[in-house]
Amino acid sequence: MRWQKKIVEHAADYGIPSSDIVVDPLVMPIGAINSAVRQVMTLVRRLQDELKVNTTCGASNVSFGLPNRNGINAAFLTMAIASGLTSAITNPLHEPVMQAVIGADVMMGNDPHCFNWIKKYREPAAEGENTQKRERRRNRSKRA
Repeated sequence: MRWQKKIVEHAADYGIPSSDIVVDPLVMPIGAINSAVRQVMTLVRRLQDELKVNTTCGASNVSFGLPNRNGINAAFLTMAIASGLTSAITNPLHEPVMQAVIGADVMMGNDPHCFNWIKKYREPAAEGENTQKRERRRNRSKRA
């Protein structure tokens, strides 16, 4: 944290607020360094709590060399978001990863009314279903 603190202090000398700084804590492969994820989570939390900076990372680094990388990446991202990670470099085409990210946003209050989750996963209404519901609402409001 020594170097990150120096960066924040130096940026402040130039009028750059800590909220405009993004730090990458460098995610290492969990298959090679078993404690890598715990260390990253601790650092992300400290960066947010102590320096008030944003964080990002190459999310797929964590799963390098392992099978079913998307499963590991999804688990990592939910934990990282809960620890305060504000962005990640990841493949938006990997559905399990994106589902985990959208779900984590719901759980962390970043999607408080679940609008993004509902928009992505709600089953489309059957043909004519919305029209029938709208008509019933109109009839109820006329009676009131």
